[in-house]
Amino acid sequence: MERRPSVSEKAKGKAKEAYGAVTGDEGKKAEGQAQQRKASAREEREQQKRTRAEQDKADRAEKSRDKQRRKDKGGLLGNL
Repeated sequence: MERRPSVSEKAKGKAKEAYGAVTGDEGKKAEGQAQQRKASAREEREQQKRTRAEQDKADRAEKSRDKQRRKDKGGLLGNL
């Protein structure tokens, strides 16, 4: 699963931000914040991909179920 690298990237970003805050290095602090935002954006994209894949899977299952119901009823003209 690809969640781990971004979690690790978030942790690295937090560490950089903390280091920058403690030492007064605003550049390092900003770099850490940017790294955290990048990791969060990556996580969000990955979650959207997983959500889309699950929705596609559910759509296929629904179509298959509908097709089987029509078949069980004798096709499209089975209700006449």
